Amino acid sequence: MNSLKPIILIVDDVPDNLDILYEVLKEDYEIAAAKNGKKAIELAQKLLPDLVLMDIMMPEMDGFEACRQLKLNKQTERIPLIFLTAADKLEHKKRGFELGAVDYVTKPFEIPEILARVKSHIEIKMLRDQLEQDKMLLERKVDERTREIEILKDSTILSLAAVAETRDPETGDHLLRTQRYLIALAIAMQENMNYKEVITNSYVDLLFKSSPLHDIGKVGVPDSILLKPGKLTNEEYEEMKKHTTYGLETLKTVQQYTGDNEFIFMAQEIAYAHHEHWNGNGYPRGLEGKEIPLSGRLMAIADVYDALISERVYKAAMRHEEACEVILSGKGSQFDPEVIEAFEKVMGQFHMISLQYKRKGKKKG
Repeated sequence: MNSLKPIILIVDDVPDNLDILYEVLKEDYEIAAAKNGKKAIELAQKLLPDLVLMDIMMPEMDGFEACRQLKLNKQTERIPLIFLTAADKLEHKKRGFELGAVDYVTKPFEIPEILARVKSHIEIKMLRDQLEQDKMLLERKVDERTREIEILKDSTILSLAAVAETRDPETGDHLLRTQRYLIALAIAMQENMNYKEVITNSYVDLLFKSSPLHDIGKVGVPDSILLKPGKLTNEEYEEMKKHTTYGLETLKTVQQYTGDNEFIFMAQEIAYAHHEHWNGNGYPRGLEGKEIPLSGRLMAIADVYDALISERVYKAAMRHEEACEVILSGKGSQFDPEVIEAFEKVMGQFHMISLQYKRKGKKKG
């Protein structure tokens, strides 16, 4: 049926009834007919009519059973159905509506009444379909807008991280590695019952996206200190420590333009707290224990591990095993004991990540 007219499926085992209904409805509707419930189900699945007019007392499968099966089928459950029958007892009507019929008309019927009821239910069906289409369109637009926001957010992260990378040639590879260490550590922490409801998949995703900004504050550290080819003096080290504060201030400036959201809050936590120590001897605030945000406690291990296994002008790179020993020795002093327990489970993953994203030497000339 290629007509743009609404489709009505008439189900009745009496040919005269089918003929009468066909004649009165054919001008405004496309008509299909079935002589029993079984055939009605087959046609309904094939044609997806806009309305079904169903008799009850029919051979092979009665109207009640046909209605029940139509309503159990995802493909046909939303098709409105009117019982048009000689069964006029109250229990028949009650059962019909309980099965999902939208109306119940008893025979003999008046033609104007049938036309009015059919028109009314067809219009309701069309309005419902339009609302469904509008809803789907709106959902698509929301999804598109959400993707645009995600792309914008990710671009902001990459742009800010790129700024830090231009100041410190080691930053780019460090960001890639620490980002992946952090996720391995967070996933391991999900096994800890104390954090099962905190470290959700959504939380892990936020960690992954916001962690590249943990050293964004280094843009505020003078080149003479940031790029110094040797050990820092006490005064220079104190200035370097300010990168945590600079990072927080930078991200607060970003927040003024992006508004409050979980991503920017977590980025601020990590940037400001990843050098705090479990025993309170870290910086910038000397936070202790669980005063330190969880994201900062996780980032602390990822950051220190990568610093230990990385070569610098002023120091040689440690072997993986040596770096792990140093971190494990900081359990309960520099690092959260529970995070250390998670680290012990993923030390092998840390090593694989460090090899996979190992910095390649730059060509000269």
